[in-house]
Amino acid sequence: MRLSYRLFVIPSFLLLLFSAGCAKKKIASHNPAPPQPAVSASRSTAPAPSVARNNPAVSSTTPASQQSHYPDKATRDRIDVLTARISDAYFYYDKHTLRPDAMKALEKDSTELRDILKQYPEYKLVVEGYADERGSDEYNLGLGDARAASAKNYLVQIGIPAGQMSVVSYGKDRPVCTEHNENCWQKNRRIHIAAKPA
Repeated sequence: MRLSYRLFVIPSFLLLLFSAGCAKKKIASHNPAPPQPAVSASRSTAPAPSVARNNPAVSSTTPASQQSHYPDKATRDRIDVLTARISDAYFYYDKHTLRPDAMKALEKDSTELRDILKQYPEYKLVVEGYADERGSDEYNLGLGDARAASAKNYLVQIGIPAGQMSVVSYGKDRPVCTEHNENCWQKNRRIHIAAKPA
């Protein structure tokens, strides 16, 4: 009886252990399954916002690069106000050297303008040179160019980046006054600073 008991109990015990081990494996293999859908569900619901918020290279590469090189509309408007405040600089007849009043005109608001332009290296200004109606077209184009270059050099000395300014001469074209007298001619011997068209 002992032998038959052992033959019955031992295999039954082993079978029980074996089935218990298998059951544990099945339970263990089923436990991770529920969290996986929860993880994949959270990934499917939030990939774009989390990537955009946590990875600045993905979310702001283009806007940041444009922002660092070219000002937004509010800043461009501020630059326009500053350039409008800088009065045209005027010159003596047949001269291209800056007068003291022309230097003061160029200095006005140029500090703030300089600071803004240094932040936005892609933003450009143009220094326009003009002459009065007397003299040939060719001569006045050269004189307007010399006046614009003289003004640009002065602006560089007070800190505005040279690479952000170009010069153009209109000579006696585009006069602000069309009367034929000294008072009118004086108004046309000038330089004007404007934003360079993109």
